[in-house]
Amino acid sequence: MSEAIVKHNGRTLVGTVVSDKNDKTIVVRVETLVKHPLLKKYIRRRKKFTAHDPNNECGMGDKVKIVEFRPLSRNKRWHLVSILEKAV
Repeated sequence: MSEAIVKHNGRTLVGTVVSDKNDKTIVVRVETLVKHPLLKKYIRRRKKFTAHDPNNECGMGDKVKIVEFRPLSRNKRWHLVSILEKAV
């Protein structure tokens, strides 16, 4: 992995791979907890991000860390940093 990606100061997110069917691309679902302003309950928000996986090393269900990066295609603005946990 290039040092420019590791030293990049963009946002980093941790999520689960939900699709790895495209070549050198993964779709990562990131969950965040947000407190409701009125009810004071925590709500689980989910969002999908398309990330660049240059070596096609991720699989479905892997827990990965992605970093914000320059646009690589129409929807791809994230880059894979590391695989935190492989799926069983």
